[in-house]
Amino acid sequence: MSHIEIPPDVPSEAAETLRDPYTLDPADVMDPPKTWRDSLKYFGPGLIMSASIVGSGELIATTAAGAQVGFALLWLVIVSTFVKVAIQVELARWSITTGQTGLTGFNRVPPVLGRTGWITWLWLLMAIAKITQMGGVVGGTAVALSLLFPFGGDPLNSTTLAIWTVIVVASSIALLFSNRYGIIERVSTVLVVAFSLITVAIALGLPFTPFAYGWAEIAEGLSFGMPAIGVAVAMFGITGVGSDEITFYTYWCVEKGYARWSGPNDGSVEWQERANGWIKVMQRDSWLSWVIYTTTTLAFYIMGAAVLHPQGLVPAGNEVITTLARMYTDSMGAWAMYVFLICAFAVLASTLWAAVPSHSRLWANFFSNVGVFDWKNDPKARLRWIRIFTIFLPIAWGLMYLVISSPVIMVMIGGAATGIFLLAVVAGTWYLRQTETDSTVLGSRAWLALLVISSSAIGLLGLYTIAGVFGFTIG
Repeated sequence: MSHIEIPPDVPSEAAETLRDPYTLDPADVMDPPKTWRDSLKYFGPGLIMSASIVGSGELIATTAAGAQVGFALLWLVIVSTFVKVAIQVELARWSITTGQTGLTGFNRVPPVLGRTGWITWLWLLMAIAKITQMGGVVGGTAVALSLLFPFGGDPLNSTTLAIWTVIVVASSIALLFSNRYGIIERVSTVLVVAFSLITVAIALGLPFTPFAYGWAEIAEGLSFGMPAIGVAVAMFGITGVGSDEITFYTYWCVEKGYARWSGPNDGSVEWQERANGWIKVMQRDSWLSWVIYTTTTLAFYIMGAAVLHPQGLVPAGNEVITTLARMYTDSMGAWAMYVFLICAFAVLASTLWAAVPSHSRLWANFFSNVGVFDWKNDPKARLRWIRIFTIFLPIAWGLMYLVISSPVIMVMIGGAATGIFLLAVVAGTWYLRQTETDSTVLGSRAWLALLVISSSAIGLLGLYTIAGVFGFTIG
């Protein structure tokens, strides 16, 4: 069965039944913490999500965007990360109160053909594109390792890259096959925090180097310009929480225990208080992760705009890592190459190791939606399918990289598909809020206003994304 971490204060008689977090049992309820400080030990889903975000989007796509257009799209980094959080929280609210996962809920959004909804099929198209994107992450990780430890000759030759790709794929499968939530959470936390702190420190130090930037460049970046729609499309889709992260965040909220500790909805005042309490914990977890990945994203973008753009350096092909390393070496010296390579490996590996179990759950849930097995009532089949995809997906990603061998393009393809699917996520989230979320946990009017603003912004930018993908010009 799936496994979640059991805090030390969980009653011993409930510990055994907590092994399957997708089955709600009144015996497992637990009162939520009241304060931020007491909530800290119950955080985790947001850190896993941050690990998935701070990698392909930030290290590769965001810095490439900064290198291409300079500071002009700095505003989009902030908008893109902020507007999606409300949808993420709202979908997780429904998940905590029902114990169900995002893709399970989306499958009921009409129109439904037979037993499978339209969002499920649209997700499949997006997921196929994500194989390309994650192949870029595997490739970036292999390139960083080949530069650190080349097997003779050119570190970027096809043989060396193929060997490291196999090692990256095999180690990911070995690490994650156990499917233990705690391992995934701890590894993600350490890697994300370490690399984020280093990157932010370097970005803040650039004004004291030959690649200094000032308030004039920042003001230009916040002027809401749109110099390159293709770059903007991919950035919007991939920076911050994407449609896939919003969806799989619900799985980690359930597996952390938020739904179990809230308990089944019996209509009582006690359930309402517990559910609202654990929803508040989830919101704190979400906003903390937003601070982490937004700060890191801004740092990556500024480094690309300040260091790479003036030199006309745009990451491409297998040279993406060596080009990105110029952000460190040109500002600090040649010795910084090794610092960057270690950090690049850490952040790309964290993305990969968070993405494997996350996407494995989504793919398994897809097969449940089309009738292969019962996600809720057959935990053995659920775990079996998750493990099948824990093996299959890294192999598919590695093969995709070896065929295309262009991490930047691969990541951008996934970003565009993610942006399009985001419209379906908004529609599905609103449907579940209106039809299945208990009215006693819907939040305040101020929250509703933020949700409407967020949805509207996503809708407008999503239409802009679709227009860019199909070659239309708006405005």
